[in-house]
Amino acid sequence: MPIKYIPFFPEPIEGQAILDNFKRTLRYKGAYDVADNLRRGMPYYEVEKQETVGENADGNLVIRGECVSACAYLREKGIKVDLVYIDPPFASGADYAKKVYIRRNPKVAEAIAHAEQELDFDEFKAFEEKMYGDVWDKEKYLNWMYENLVAIKSVMSETASIYVHLDWHIGSYVKVLMDEIFGEDRFLNEIIWLYKTGGATKESWAKKHDTILLYTKTEEHIFNPLQEKSYMMHKYGFKKSDFKIDPENGLQYSMVYCRDVWDLPSVGSATDEREDYATQKPEVLLERIIKASSNKGMIVADFFGGSGVTAAVAHKHGRKFVTSDIGLNAIQTIRDRLKAANAEFDLLEVKDGVSLYRNPVQTMDKIKSLIPGLKNEDSLDEFWEGAISDSKLGTVPVYVPNLMDSSTKLLDVVLMNRILHEAIPDLDNSIKKVIVYYVDITDKAEIEKFIKDDDSTLVEIELRDLKEILDDVVINDYVECDFEESNGTNTIIFNKFVSDRVNQKIDEFNQKSLANSSEKKPYNPIVISDEGLELIELISVDCTASDGEWHSDSEIKIDKNGYVILNGAKTKQFWDGTISSAKKPLRLKIRNICGDESEIEID
Repeated sequence: MPIKYIPFFPEPIEGQAILDNFKRTLRYKGAYDVADNLRRGMPYYEVEKQETVGENADGNLVIRGECVSACAYLREKGIKVDLVYIDPPFASGADYAKKVYIRRNPKVAEAIAHAEQELDFDEFKAFEEKMYGDVWDKEKYLNWMYENLVAIKSVMSETASIYVHLDWHIGSYVKVLMDEIFGEDRFLNEIIWLYKTGGATKESWAKKHDTILLYTKTEEHIFNPLQEKSYMMHKYGFKKSDFKIDPENGLQYSMVYCRDVWDLPSVGSATDEREDYATQKPEVLLERIIKASSNKGMIVADFFGGSGVTAAVAHKHGRKFVTSDIGLNAIQTIRDRLKAANAEFDLLEVKDGVSLYRNPVQTMDKIKSLIPGLKNEDSLDEFWEGAISDSKLGTVPVYVPNLMDSSTKLLDVVLMNRILHEAIPDLDNSIKKVIVYYVDITDKAEIEKFIKDDDSTLVEIELRDLKEILDDVVINDYVECDFEESNGTNTIIFNKFVSDRVNQKIDEFNQKSLANSSEKKPYNPIVISDEGLELIELISVDCTASDGEWHSDSEIKIDKNGYVILNGAKTKQFWDGTISSAKKPLRLKIRNICGDESEIEID
């Protein structure tokens, strides 16, 4: 349970209403549900330091946790940020997947190296794995965004600005929320980022732009006007000496102040900055934002860190950074990207009572299959995940918290009040019992007493701990290795690696491939060697401590081409199945190709 709750708003003076600015301009079912969460405050959980990369004198932070939880931590530590850029889900209705590549078997690396010119690099074995689902009910999304934006505002400095990156799905609705939270007079720009990549359509105008909303916290905000090349022949306000010839294309140009329409390229598939992250944004976009709305030494924050572009660009341009994300794969992408950029930072994890399978959407999918007898029930409101059929009680609706939504993960009096007075009254009169799963609970005895004292329903409510199911999901990977010491070098030789979780995904892929195979598309399964070393993505050796926060004294990452990235530096060497360190290793961390990490003590 949370250690405590931290107010979203500054402590009010005596007699002042803490929610005097809460009016909810948007009118829809559930629009006021978030008010109870705002009155309660941000849940502040224990935060555990997982790793320190470098000395980190600037206090840079990478936090695995939700936006609200990360803001609660910053508020508790008295940290204010000077610029915020967020690229949250767009409520687009799309699922985003990552292509997971099987690495080369290091046991045949030498033979591969000799025959490299004969290999077809397009034939790498790979399968897709869902990273997150941008599937939201509009009303729930807006409540969720309202809470996030209020939390973010609470950690912004008085001169800070916020850029919110959206598109046509939900942008107009979020602007109304931001008008309310920040004030209509604090709106500066609706920035249009147009891009040329992507498909076209004959049914309508092709949607080729995103919208970025810019608001400031106060009138005294940071803004450094930037200039760009313009190839238009300006007739007014320019002298001949203002025009120059662009050596790249031979065209005449002049320098003009940037406007609110930005023609900037997206991340191409061949660019060096590509991180294979579905919604990755280009560095040039963040460079413009960070240069314009912050100065060197200021703190730049991104609470939906994704591919880590905001933190990477902030570091490149002499800013400090705070970034967070709830997804494990996102945090790993950010961590590896920043390490390769020689950034220094602390990696923190919010201990909110749930051990996520890999990320929230995968955990939710897994949970549904693990709850005995749970089936979809079309007659129930979407509040309920489904129902269980009971021979005596009939249909038993089941509530499962949405791990993407911080307001539902914690079962407290606020949420139980919603269940008692909104969700249960909407059920059919034949319903005699409901089951309510929770990830975290304020006080079970208090909640049970609250239910008992409430006389609004005769429906029985059974509380169940979701962690008991989640604990059965995570199975550590298995490794066999040998240890050698010679001439001051300590070498670990990997002989075997088994990942039950990855093997299950490969089996699912092979079964689908077999079912969809034909004479024109023959069955071509993914086959893993007996050693299984193709399933390893990263190995880190800690020679400093045998427990507590991690120290990566030696590290290799194998990219999808099989090449080794040694301590953040790219090489053209294939992995040979070993890792070496100058000091004696005390423990190992191994990450499989899907992102699961296991720690192993070395005896």
